[in-house]
Amino acid sequence: MLELIDVGVNLEGENGKVQVLNHINLNLDKKMIYVMTGPNGGGKSSIAKTIMGIYPLTTGKIVMDGIDISEKSITERAKLGIGYAMQQPARFKGMKVRDMLTLAAGDDSEKNLCDLLFDVGLCAQDYLNREINASFSGGELKRLEIASVLARKLKVVLFDEPEAGIDLWSFKKLTQTFENLNEKYDTTIIIISHQERILRLADQVIMVADGKISEITDKEKILDEIKILDSNCRCRKTCEIRGKSNAIECNR
Repeated sequence: MLELIDVGVNLEGENGKVQVLNHINLNLDKKMIYVMTGPNGGGKSSIAKTIMGIYPLTTGKIVMDGIDISEKSITERAKLGIGYAMQQPARFKGMKVRDMLTLAAGDDSEKNLCDLLFDVGLCAQDYLNREINASFSGGELKRLEIASVLARKLKVVLFDEPEAGIDLWSFKKLTQTFENLNEKYDTTIIIISHQERILRLADQVIMVADGKISEITDKEKILDEIKILDSNCRCRKTCEIRGKSNAIECNR
């Protein structure tokens, strides 16, 4: 459905051109969840921004449903059904939840707006007439952003570290929202994340490092590697031993 063919991106840096992506080849299928992970600065967000059209291609091409979209603008790609959710959702001063969802959906019917909020775990009675301001938690903002994504009925959605800045309770709700989104809609979901719970949602994991895709694999392999790293961590073992000794003292 969406294919990146030998994509390379060079951006202007302080000392001239810098290559941020090199020979990226990806084939993303319909109704799949992909999680991109890897070291910070490895190129994950650059891939997402290139798909969205924020970063222009230097080499290669991007094809969506058989159409070359390499030269299309952000607006044109959005109209074709591509969406990008930033790490920090925007707050719109003076705008109510109802207005934001109506703008995204092009449909102001009460049932449609209620259904959108229900799908992200929010009650319409509590939220529709609230102004989107500082009273919203990070988790609430993330779920509202996802609701606006659902409203647009996109083909491809890119989420850049959606768990950033939210509490554990909201994080649990967020993972449930992604699961519901995948079950109900035909959207291809690409999530940039380091979190194990997010990795567990993946149909495939895309490993990115040094501006390249180092591996495309299943989540079981990555989760097994995480377990091995955890078991070999001396600091973790020390913490576990201390935790057990503290528990014994408490029981006494």
